[in-house]
Amino acid sequence: MTCYKHIALYLPWVNSRFDPINSFTTDNPKNNGRSKLVLWDCQKKDMKNLMADLRMYNMHKQPENHIVLFNVTTDLEFEKKFLSEGIHGFFYEHDPLDVFLKGVKTVIDGKLWLSRDIMTKCIFEDTGKDKSAKSPVENLSQRQIEVLALVAVGATNDEIADKLCISPHTVKNHLYSIFKKINVPNRVQAALWAVSNL
Repeated sequence: MTCYKHIALYLPWVNSRFDPINSFTTDNPKNNGRSKLVLWDCQKKDMKNLMADLRMYNMHKQPENHIVLFNVTTDLEFEKKFLSEGIHGFFYEHDPLDVFLKGVKTVIDGKLWLSRDIMTKCIFEDTGKDKSAKSPVENLSQRQIEVLALVAVGATNDEIADKLCISPHTVKNHLYSIFKKINVPNRVQAALWAVSNL
């Protein structure tokens, strides 16, 4: 895949909605009402070190950040582990540039970018787990259940807002509360939880 500095030339619209960052240090400035799109290069990185770096970064990142991994090797089946750490998308070594651009736009629009095969695998693995270990549905309000059900079918924040006649900001607040109550880090894990519990 092309170096992300070159890819950025094809993404002029990103800067209107995201602030770029050049490193994963703990002293990155806090968000000023804007999200950060983090393009994390996995080339020549082993899973153990990559996971350690990501967990260190997650200790300091803002919740609005969108992290995608690129140059992922296809022989490493680690997607589910990284989804649990808040990754929003995966791009593989041989993905063409147009796939990368489409995927990044999908992430920017509030969705996740991963293959249907991976999503299916995650769902089937999750449904086989003991549900008693999960947070009870009773912890959620009726509105939060409605929001979560829409997340489970892939609705974006704007689509949820339109469907429930609430603002996108209110949707974000509901999602933040839902994630805390059911103890998940992101939309994919929330959707998987919903499949097993709603």
